[in-house]
Amino acid sequence: MERIGKERIDREDGYLYFIGKDGYAWRTPMKTNRRGRKAKVGSEKISRQEGYLYFVDKSGYIARAKMNRRGRR
Repeated sequence: MERIGKERIDREDGYLYFIGKDGYAWRTPMKTNRRGRKAKVGSEKISRQEGYLYFVDKSGYIARAKMNRRGRR
């Protein structure tokens, strides 16, 4: 795992955090959170590289990990 973002994202319970196709961090409500709305939470744009999985780590920073493709392309 490698931390690539400099901006810290404050995480709230009841939301799922991910990096969208546009390169920004987003949050979407989980099934148990009926009142929540999808929203962009980060202002830092991340440029993606092929072969990596991008996510928001436990500390609130954007990180990436090399995907294990087990010989597939």
